[in-house]
Amino acid sequence: MIVDWKKIDTVLLDMDGTLLDLNFDNHFWQEFVPLNFAKKQGLSIELAKQQLQPRFKSMEGKLEWYCLDYWSDVLELDIAGLKAEISELIAVLPHVTEFLEKIHQSSKKVYLVTNAHRDSLNLKMEKTCLQVFFDEIISSHDLGFAKEHPDFWRLLHQKQKFEKQTTLMVDDSLIVLNAAKQFGIGNLVSVSRPDSQQPKKVITDYPAIEDFRELLIGL
Repeated sequence: MIVDWKKIDTVLLDMDGTLLDLNFDNHFWQEFVPLNFAKKQGLSIELAKQQLQPRFKSMEGKLEWYCLDYWSDVLELDIAGLKAEISELIAVLPHVTEFLEKIHQSSKKVYLVTNAHRDSLNLKMEKTCLQVFFDEIISSHDLGFAKEHPDFWRLLHQKQKFEKQTTLMVDDSLIVLNAAKQFGIGNLVSVSRPDSQQPKKVITDYPAIEDFRELLIGL
């Protein structure tokens, strides 16, 4: 068993790359946004990517990186509208629904804890209908700090009052898992295949699952 479920009272689940296929977001930011930026600026797609990549890189891990309003302003594009245009690519990863149904029937508190902006979050919940499985949905934008930041965890803990040692966090971001570990979250699991179109990652820092069947054991 990756998780000893008898010792878990609270489950914190990431969304993109954990419950949902990261292929949507990777395609959106790496291909669809550069395509539309190129059209607007009269650039080739290659030049658009060259201009955008350092701008994206400079914001990684900051709340702005996840903020659709920020990117709409700086790129002069309707980012939320563009996401809706390709929303057919939004997909739930294998065995996630099965896991959520099972844990929803248990006595454990289950929270969706995501860096996603509320506009993106609402679009994805509308497409997947996963919201019914959570006791609460928390966006880092509500707290003012990305999950990579220590203050996010302090404020989340103030809000939810969970016991750190009996809490499980599942996330595809090692930086986020490191922040959760530093805060004292007792049980941390990574996701080795966040994007269905990419090969499985080799993860050594944390226990890792390829899909949620591995977490169903003992639940």
